[in-house]
Amino acid sequence: MNTTDYILEQLQNLISIDSPSGFTHKAAQYVMEELTRLGYQPQQTAKGGVLCALGGKEGEGLLMSAHIDTLGAMVAEVKENGRLRLSPVGGMQANNGEAETCRIYTRGGKIYDGTLQLINPSVHVNEDYKTIQRTFDTTEVVIDEKTKSKAETKALGIENGDFVCFDPRFIRTASGYIKSRFLDDKLSVAILLGYAKSLREENLTPARPTYLHITVFEEVGHGGSASIPAGVTEMLCVDMGCVGDGLECDETMVSICVKDKNGPSNYEMTSRLIALAKEKGIPYAADVYPFYGSDADSALAAGHDLRHALIGAGVYVSHGYERTHLEGVQATYDLIRAYTL
Repeated sequence: MNTTDYILEQLQNLISIDSPSGFTHKAAQYVMEELTRLGYQPQQTAKGGVLCALGGKEGEGLLMSAHIDTLGAMVAEVKENGRLRLSPVGGMQANNGEAETCRIYTRGGKIYDGTLQLINPSVHVNEDYKTIQRTFDTTEVVIDEKTKSKAETKALGIENGDFVCFDPRFIRTASGYIKSRFLDDKLSVAILLGYAKSLREENLTPARPTYLHITVFEEVGHGGSASIPAGVTEMLCVDMGCVGDGLECDETMVSICVKDKNGPSNYEMTSRLIALAKEKGIPYAADVYPFYGSDADSALAAGHDLRHALIGAGVYVSHGYERTHLEGVQATYDLIRAYTL
């Protein structure tokens, strides 16, 4: 299997595992098992992430991070009508999840299907349908079970604090586009698994000690704040590249973030990444992300003395039904190889 096909296989496998922040154990276990299968010795961090040494020659260490946690929700209230009021996990928005199929995971091990709907959602009944602001107070999960009361829903085992996970709806088009929820950031995790696989198959050694950190709390702001290996002086965060008005990136490129909401990326690292993209003919864009934070930001906020940069395949409609392209995946993979080998 070539690397691109492997990355897509891993992406689809990862997408199929529900993993909002705080409910990532199955996805992390999958990554642990895959890295072990590739011949590495990954370790699980106390927070539940995956840390793995990829080897490397002598020198200052490089940590490459990506996150496997996604947006989602949690049951905030079992309502008197038997339906569920949600509290968002991460940046999940009600107007983006309306009419989306979801799964409710009980702490007793049961899984129920449901749909997030506007309260009183029929346009034939509700004359205010068009004007109601979609929030988690004006929407509710309608459970696909015969329940019409709080007592009946609780009898199913559903309680406050149960996780609610939204259907990703993964599609690969004949034209090379990939559409799915949660490409942010399972796409980057799949790309880094592809990189790890290539090191083994091609008998390659990174130019310096290199580590992977697959984090599990990025969407709530503290994923990269811990577990930095000794000797690491650079952190390359691999996360979704922004696509939108005022930015140059599209889905066929690798995006190099020169500044996010917290400030500029490291000048030397971004300059090196841009120079390598030009030298290797890798399609790229250098962009400023106005409303974006990353694991690199949380590592710096925690006090780690690191140079940092952020790259990623261009992703359209971030935190929604996202879209990227195989060419952007390839460009990101190529830039990682150019920077590390």
